[in-house]
Amino acid sequence: MKKLHYIFILTCLFLTFEGKAQEEISLIPKDTVKTIIDPNRPARAAFYSALVPGLGQVYNKKYWKVPIVYGGLGLGIYNYNFNQKKYHEYRDEYKRRLDGTSDPNHPLFGRLDNDRLIRAQKFHQRNRDLSALITAGIYILNIIDANIDAHLTQFNVNDNLSLKPDMNQNLLDYRFSYGMTVTYRF
Repeated sequence: MKKLHYIFILTCLFLTFEGKAQEEISLIPKDTVKTIIDPNRPARAAFYSALVPGLGQVYNKKYWKVPIVYGGLGLGIYNYNFNQKKYHEYRDEYKRRLDGTSDPNHPLFGRLDNDRLIRAQKFHQRNRDLSALITAGIYILNIIDANIDAHLTQFNVNDNLSLKPDMNQNLLDYRFSYGMTVTYRF
C-alpha cells in the first residue's frame, strides 16, 4: 500500500512538471525573428576601422563615435606637431649659441641660458613622443572598439538570460554573503 502511495505521488509530480514545461514552451511567440549571425562581421568592422579610422563605427551604425575618434586623433596629431615645432625652435637656438650666431636681445630666447634650452628641448621631445604614443593608442582603440561592438551586436539579449545581484544570510553566524545569480530559462 505504501509503495502504491509513493508511486502515485511521484506520478502526480512528474505530470505536474511535464505540464509546466509544456506551458512555458507554448508561451514562446511563434513569430519571433531569427537573427542571422555573420561570423565575419567583427573582422570586417575591424578591417574597415584599420583602413579608415571611424569607418568600422559607421559600419556598426554607431555614428556618434566617429567624432570622438577623429577628435582624439586630431588632438594627438596637433600636440605632436606643436611639440615638434617647439623642439626644433629650442634646438636651433641652442645650435646658434654654440656657433656664436645667436641674438642676445631675442625676446624669447635672450633671457634663457644654455641649461634651460636643453631642458626645454627634452621637455618638448618627451611630450612629442608621448603624443605619438597616445595617437597610436587611440587608433588601436578605434579598431578594437569596432571589433567588440560588432561582436556585441550579435549577442543574444532576451529575458531567458538574467543576471542579478544576490544577498543571502548565513544561518550560522548571521552574516550576509553577497554574490551574483545567473539564471537561464529554457
